[in-house]
Amino acid sequence: MAVPKKRISTSKKRIRKNIWKREGYWTALKAFSLGKSLSTGNSKSFFVQKTKNK
Repeated sequence: MAVPKKRISTSKKRIRKNIWKREGYWTALKAFSLGKSLSTGNSKSFFVQKTKNK
């Protein structure tokens, strides 16, 4: 079984974890922003074909 050679300090572990969380936060924020702009029709980078409801 693989075992780490040295123990990682709590502060270093917390820093790495926060960096990882921050990346996910910004990705989610961008996705939410894109979805919002698509739903309102204000998107300039995506072209969505609107379907007619019957």
